[in-house]
Amino acid sequence: MPPMKDARLGASTFFASALPHDICGSNGLPLTPNSIKILGRFQILKTVSHPRLCRYVDISRGKHERLIVVAEHYERSLEDFQRAGKPVSQDKVLQVAYEILEGLEFMNKHGMMHRALAPRNVLMDCRGNVKLAKFGLYHMTNHGADVDFPIGYPSYLAPEVIAKGPSRPSDCSHGELPRPSGPKVDVWSLGILLFELCVVRSESALVCHVTLRLAGCMDDIVTVLAEEHGCLDVIKELPENVLTLLRKCLTFQPSRRPTPSELLKDPALQEVSHLYTPFRKPVSLFSSSLRCAYLELPEDISELCQDEGEEYLAERSIEEVYHLWCLAGGDLEKELTNKEIIQSKPPICTLPNFLLEDGECFGQGRDRSFLLDDTTITLSLCQLKNRLKDVTGEAYYPLLDDEQSSLPQSNSSSELSAAVALPLVIRERDTEYQLLRIVLFDRLLQAYPYKKNQVWKEARVDIPPLLRGLTWAALLGIEGDIQAKYDGIDKDTPIPTDRQIEVDIPRCHQYDELLSSPQGHMKFRRVLKAWVVSHPDLVYWQGLDSLCAPFLYLNFNNEALAYACMSAFIPKYLYNFFLKDNSHVIQEYLTVFSQMIAFHDPELSNHLNEIGFIPDLYAIPWFLTMFTHVFPLHKIFHLWDTLLLGNSSFPFCIGVAILQQLRDRLLANGFNECILLFSDLPEIDIERCVRESINLFCWTPKSATYRQHAQPPKVAGDNNGFGKTPSYYSSDYQDLPKTDLSREPLKLSELKAESSPRISAEDLIDLCELSGSGHCKAPTKKTKSSKPKILAVDIRSSEDFSRGHIPGSINIPYSTAFGPDGELVQCPATSTLQSFRGRVIVIVSHAVMRAFAAHLVKVNYPRVCILDGGINKMKFTGLLTVPSPQI
Repeated sequence: MPPMKDARLGASTFFASALPHDICGSNGLPLTPNSIKILGRFQILKTVSHPRLCRYVDISRGKHERLIVVAEHYERSLEDFQRAGKPVSQDKVLQVAYEILEGLEFMNKHGMMHRALAPRNVLMDCRGNVKLAKFGLYHMTNHGADVDFPIGYPSYLAPEVIAKGPSRPSDCSHGELPRPSGPKVDVWSLGILLFELCVVRSESALVCHVTLRLAGCMDDIVTVLAEEHGCLDVIKELPENVLTLLRKCLTFQPSRRPTPSELLKDPALQEVSHLYTPFRKPVSLFSSSLRCAYLELPEDISELCQDEGEEYLAERSIEEVYHLWCLAGGDLEKELTNKEIIQSKPPICTLPNFLLEDGECFGQGRDRSFLLDDTTITLSLCQLKNRLKDVTGEAYYPLLDDEQSSLPQSNSSSELSAAVALPLVIRERDTEYQLLRIVLFDRLLQAYPYKKNQVWKEARVDIPPLLRGLTWAALLGIEGDIQAKYDGIDKDTPIPTDRQIEVDIPRCHQYDELLSSPQGHMKFRRVLKAWVVSHPDLVYWQGLDSLCAPFLYLNFNNEALAYACMSAFIPKYLYNFFLKDNSHVIQEYLTVFSQMIAFHDPELSNHLNEIGFIPDLYAIPWFLTMFTHVFPLHKIFHLWDTLLLGNSSFPFCIGVAILQQLRDRLLANGFNECILLFSDLPEIDIERCVRESINLFCWTPKSATYRQHAQPPKVAGDNNGFGKTPSYYSSDYQDLPKTDLSREPLKLSELKAESSPRISAEDLIDLCELSGSGHCKAPTKKTKSSKPKILAVDIRSSEDFSRGHIPGSINIPYSTAFGPDGELVQCPATSTLQSFRGRVIVIVSHAVMRAFAAHLVKVNYPRVCILDGGINKMKFTGLLTVPSPQI
């Protein structure tokens, strides 16, 4: 994104046409408001970046179909030349013509026309270069079909546009859209602009009058305009090449009038073309091109160090500045109200007209505030600059070495360090904190994939919302030319899934204005279809649209990246969930989840099993959509910020954390009440859910969530950026090298028969930190009571235990462990077991482990698991110990 430099933020407003409330579309649903249609079409304008065009930044939808557009703005325009009344040199005329045509040609390549070209919309930056403003109004309003006012200024419109007459929104209600103008209409407007620039007048009413009189028989319109303006002598003094340019622009017949690209080849403009460097489209983050291919440094390197008094904020992109402006308290409607662009009226003054039988009319006339006011106001950055006054220059250029602190130093560095401990919602609204995070992530992402590990490291703290889309892509390991791959997928040929996609899209997160727009539906359709076509071994299941929604929202203008992220996300967390027959995959997943509930909260698990409220009744939509079907997008963003850092078993912990938030209500209710509770899920504290999920994951052994149908191991050497990270960010158990001590797959029937999860022998050895000498070393991580995190309970007979056992384990023979009522029999060993309550308890034996673990779960012992393979797996490790004989 180019820096803001001397640009300003400008805001303008207009109203979309209101639709009748009693009309539905062909699908039986209410018509989409025109303001939402405009909002959807606007998004592509944010990607249009060219030195001759003012960048569009944002659009906001208000009451009564009001829309507020924020864009790059400059105070000077061609109107300043007209007000000055001084002659303009030939070189300046040619410069303006060439730069305007450059912008128009670039727009035409993107299928856009200006249609509102006028002196007030031809802005000038501090170097005197042209910046075209309002160029997207014609596109975003669907060629004027969605607004009540005409697009363009009559004085500058081409004759064919005026002859066609105005298009009314009512004419488009039956699908008859107006025929859009072509690129040649802007060439006529350019001719009028250049003519006025040459004669230094702006009597555009005369221009309009003359234009209406033209009947196609005028051989030299330039001469006619000069006569009407009384400036024929001035025109005759112009150089021939300028007159020729004007005549080409003001050619009456559109078929003979050149397009902007053709006009750029005019000899008069070729004289100035050598002054301009051809525009190169910036290389995107995910492509096969080198991002540093056209990197240029100033001839004098010392110029980079002249930063005294420099305004660092101007070096940031306009999108970043606007985002920070909003965080600092910026309010678009308030700014427009202060400038009297928005005028509030009491309701009594806005009553509609009504007619009596005798034709007498009462009520308000047409409110002129609903007409177009193309005034653009400049948004003040004083409040933002004051908020960032303590941020030093070093903060804008953070060092990226791994040894450096992630938070740049500033005068308020202590406050920033304290901000990390604040709730995420508060951090995301802190202007100074977000500036530092945005600057840091922007630099890290520019160095991706070289700085991939550091992106992971910083994402563990938090992810700035402005860069969430690109950060997620980096966390998912997206690389290569994703656009070429996406373009190579056939998204147009009809397939059987099209019907189901069409039905699902209008029901997917339609509370969001962006996703509910026609453009959102179209992009939904294309991304989903691309995924279905490119994965022939999988099928479309309901819920895939919900999975797509977060990626599409964050990458609305980059369908290829949304598709790439979705294609990387599904194999990692939902491997084989979208098979045509996915029953075995789903059942295994739900069984492991049920074991996780019993592992972390046996009391809740016992209650839910007693009333028959099994995960099959409520958890399938959770995991099939990774919670996107049950939570709104703003909660999904915070949830997935952490989910993407974890492995494929992290969703189990999220599910348990959700149940624990509802624990009291679940324990107090029966089956019917629980069904009603989950039919309309209560409010869930997502930050608490994430925090508890991480804690649950830290207490879950890696192999406890082993699934036979999980994603196969990755290619050796690809650790997905985990490396030296906390345990809950470690890679999947399936990715670890398989040994004789690894978990063995179980049949689904055997898995369902066990209430507690199994862990592998290698997990037990790792958690107990057993050494080859056969002694149990003290774990490096202990609880507050300084007791080990794990306890091995050997339930074999005393004789078998004495022949060899795991160091540090206790012996509770199964035959004497439980009384007739199922309670634990009191003895020194069971007392030790009770003292370890709340820690991981591993049942070790060669038989009846399943029954013993089930008994412990019944008496509400948490974190109970079974050693896979029993004591036999440990016999060949050399780690078993024999107690020394008593003397």
